[in-house]
Amino acid sequence: MSQLVNPHGGGPLKPLLVPESERADGISRAKSLKQIPISSREVSDLLMLAMGAYTPLDGFMGHDDWRGACVDMKLADGTFWPIPITLSCDKTLGDSIADGEEVALVDADTGEVLGALTVTEKYTIDRELECQSVFRTTDPEHPGVQKVMAQPEVNLAGPVVAFSESHYPETYKGLYFRPDETRKMFEEKGWSRVAAFQTRNPMHRSHEFLAKIAVEVCDGVLIHQVLGALKPGDIPANVRVASIDKLVENYFAPGTAIQAGYPIEMRYAGPREALLHALFRQNFGCSHLVVGRDHAGVGDYYGPFDAQDVFDELDVGSLETQPLKIDITFFCHQCGGMATGKTCYDPGDGTPPDEAERTAFAAKVATGEAEARTCDHGPETKLSISGTRLREMFANHETVPEEFSRREVLEVLQAYYDTLK
Repeated sequence: MSQLVNPHGGGPLKPLLVPESERADGISRAKSLKQIPISSREVSDLLMLAMGAYTPLDGFMGHDDWRGACVDMKLADGTFWPIPITLSCDKTLGDSIADGEEVALVDADTGEVLGALTVTEKYTIDRELECQSVFRTTDPEHPGVQKVMAQPEVNLAGPVVAFSESHYPETYKGLYFRPDETRKMFEEKGWSRVAAFQTRNPMHRSHEFLAKIAVEVCDGVLIHQVLGALKPGDIPANVRVASIDKLVENYFAPGTAIQAGYPIEMRYAGPREALLHALFRQNFGCSHLVVGRDHAGVGDYYGPFDAQDVFDELDVGSLETQPLKIDITFFCHQCGGMATGKTCYDPGDGTPPDEAERTAFAAKVATGEAEARTCDHGPETKLSISGTRLREMFANHETVPEEFSRREVLEVLQAYYDTLK
């Protein structure tokens, strides 16, 4: 019997991808149906439904589920769900579709037939309600708000079948794993407590420290990165993959970390998105989610620890996957190594702590097993490089301190930035 957390909702995983032997016929049949062009966000959501990551959903949400997810973070049946998963089309096309009709879902950018939806409901939404509920703002500069406000007028609801996982399995061989596959991997390794480390960025020393804290707390860590569309300026997925490969290969103990990717598109919803990240990591079999500073945030729309605090507001039983709340991490020159805003471990013998001692102590603080001791060294002792400054350093071929990022990672990123010229 599995010792992993249950899939969300308490039932079995619910992947919606049609068996490979049936896909060609399904695509052929779908080409004769009305074609619904879907946006990059809707494509990513369909792919998450296909792989079973959005269990227990069986398709795109109807009005009551949409409103419940926005207002109460609950579906109509009471199941916890913090962000709406919806699909929309323009009014003219929506008016031409009858209840019960099956329609084809087509990637608006490529024309690829990705799935089919049986329409059970058509409805309109209050876009401002969704934005204020999910993003805590209606500011049109927020990238998530922009997406919602640009949606066509009519939402289509109903169960879906997926015919494709798009290009991900081919592009990221050895990285793209479905929830049933990660669960099998964890069980084969004998892991029951698994932490997911969410990333949409290359992993520098601070991220490495967070992941190693997770390894101290759990049996292993799933370094789980976004493969879907990001905002302009973010590092492409293939570059992140290469840099994280180097990090795991050279700086993690064998058998403690698995790197994987998944096809979601970031919404930059801060606290709500942290909850969604925990929810679908439960489907992947993870008992914990590392929630650091400004998780899934953008700009200054959220406080640095809002994504941690939101977990304290949930009803008991909403999620099995729990947060590992960790403060901002940095290299402290006075301590001689990595530390967090809450902890700076002092072994008490007059010598600087080694990395294993600091990591183990921070892990205990993260789970409440030890009392945090605040690092009282001043800001001048802490290495801090902003994203803007880091990009400038790469552009000018300046030397980035190895206390900030591992040499092998810097080499991959420098090669990428050189291509931008």
